[in-house]
Amino acid sequence: MWKLMDARNFWSRSLFRRKEAPKKLSKKSSTFRIRLLVTCCFLFAILTTPILFLSYQSWITKTMVGDNLDPTPWHPFAKPKLTYIKQRPRAPKILQCTYLSCSLSLHNLFKPQKPQKPQFNAANPKSCPSYFQWIHEDLAPWRKTGITLNTIEEARNMAAFRVVIVDGRIYTEFYYHCVQTRTMFTLWGLVMLLERYPGLMPDVDLMFDCMDRPRVRRKDYINTTWPPPPLFGYCTNGYHFDIPFPDWSYWGWEEVNIKPWDQQMHHIFKGSQKLNWSRRLPIAYWKGNPNVGAMVRTELLNCNSTEKFNAQILQQDWKAEVAAGFKASDLAKQYGHRYKIYAEGYAWSVSFKYILACGSTVLLIDPEYLDFFMRGLQPLVQYWPIRRTKLCSSIKFVVEWGNNQTKRSEAIGKQGQEFLKDQLGMHNVYDYMLHLLQEYSRLQKFSPMVPSNAHEICRDSILCFAKPSQRILLQQSDTHNLNIPPPCSMPLHKHDFIKAILNQQRMGHIKVETWESNDKL
Repeated sequence: MWKLMDARNFWSRSLFRRKEAPKKLSKKSSTFRIRLLVTCCFLFAILTTPILFLSYQSWITKTMVGDNLDPTPWHPFAKPKLTYIKQRPRAPKILQCTYLSCSLSLHNLFKPQKPQKPQFNAANPKSCPSYFQWIHEDLAPWRKTGITLNTIEEARNMAAFRVVIVDGRIYTEFYYHCVQTRTMFTLWGLVMLLERYPGLMPDVDLMFDCMDRPRVRRKDYINTTWPPPPLFGYCTNGYHFDIPFPDWSYWGWEEVNIKPWDQQMHHIFKGSQKLNWSRRLPIAYWKGNPNVGAMVRTELLNCNSTEKFNAQILQQDWKAEVAAGFKASDLAKQYGHRYKIYAEGYAWSVSFKYILACGSTVLLIDPEYLDFFMRGLQPLVQYWPIRRTKLCSSIKFVVEWGNNQTKRSEAIGKQGQEFLKDQLGMHNVYDYMLHLLQEYSRLQKFSPMVPSNAHEICRDSILCFAKPSQRILLQQSDTHNLNIPPPCSMPLHKHDFIKAILNQQRMGHIKVETWESNDKL
């Protein structure tokens, strides 16, 4: 009985203890704990704020690398996955390259706000090549109305980025990511242009699309919607108003192991001298990627027969080439055939200038798209035209004609090389860019202002973003310390001259069609 009473007392005391109110903390202890909590929160905020700031900046800052931009919706493409994630710039690097590189650059700190015009030794500069006349023709839609800020804003829906040049400095506003490194190398070309000709570049505001096909369709702009929006790109044709501009590959193309144009051109010239035209294989040759959405390349595969069509057509596997270190795609070694075929891809292809440099007779399949210099070439002078409608038979005909008319056929190949030497060196490319932007600026009806979301682009910012392999190409194309001649003298606008050029081209095509119809060798 006593044991039972003791057990009940034990449990009642235990329950009572559990219901007892906890002892109150002293004011001193409570204040200490509050201070400790506030201090920890303050330290945590100090440590995490830079990280959060950098992460936010990397999220909102759109860069030329395009890692935080969507692909162009009018020409979607897949971004590389594994290597892309490993190589994408991190937040601190984006902050450094975007906000610090140009502001802390010694080149920018010590150069005057408005660059002074350079003093050239030559008093009388050479005349520009005749294809510079197309600058006047490309800008003709705005000759009467001028270019307003509203027309430029209208082009924004078709642009991948915006370029504003004010007082010799370049500012860019990015909208979409362009495939591979086109944006970076295109902007590098503009930076090199400003360094090459300081003080000669006017203030300009322009929209740029760095994908393949032109976008401003002529049929969409009639009297009620005139003028069309000015949009710069890499090619154009008779159905579009896009303004052609030299493409990124003139400063190098890292993804396919192509050097800057001057170096690559002379490298191909040197290789072509190892084998005379007469000793080359007397057949037509093409090697490329047919899986780019180009019907002409798909049809060209049907011509792959040296016995039936005198043609060798090969498919290029770029993945295999990258894995093999580009051993089978050295452009300087592709001179073994008398005839080289150019077939455009999804639009125009940068390969044309490399094919023209080989010294072989270039067989140009009727192109739908043209870049800035192709419009200066003449059929039967620098190339032989091939009809799409009779693709294989046209190739067969010209090979038989050329093997019977060896001197005339070889001359076409040599004149193609001479055109590149005389009219498409990098000094011509820079002069074309300069004159195009100068003529464009004269049509502007406003003073360009730097957009609030734009960032300055300079030599140091581009090199900051570039990978080591890209930086090598960029630095190889740097002409800042070279002895620069004055820009060529821009020809006056002669509309009749363009008409004459187009008529000569048309007559050359008609002549070839007549020969083929009569089977005249």
